[in-house]
Amino acid sequence: VQLQASGGGLVQAGGSLRLSCKASGRTFRWYSMGWFRQAPGKEREFVASIDRSTGRTNYADFVQGRFTISRDTALKIGFLQMNNLKPEDTAVYFCAAGSTGVDPVNYEYWGQGTQVTVSS
Repeated sequence: VQLQASGGGLVQAGGSLRLSCKASGRTFRWYSMGWFRQAPGKEREFVASIDRSTGRTNYADFVQGRFTISRDTALKIGFLQMNNLKPEDTAVYFCAAGSTGVDPVNYEYWGQGTQVTVSS
């Protein structure tokens, strides 16, 4: 599975962005999908995940209802809708495919990352 993340950019605080993660390969449907982020000088952290079979979603506490993860398995694409963005959301965002969970080691495949910058 190869993943291509896009949709990042510069937005003012309170604004919205929708990140996309386009997958290639026939086995995308076999994997759960997650989004992670990494700010400068910080470790990569979990943002959200969606289970491949149940569709159950999981979010980091800091999301606080602002983000929504979704996927369209038939089209092999996933999304992270981010609303009410805050400056502390500034980071490089990565999509990943794997066995779900909050630990990056559970994910076998990673996209290249897309920069999100939120100005105050």
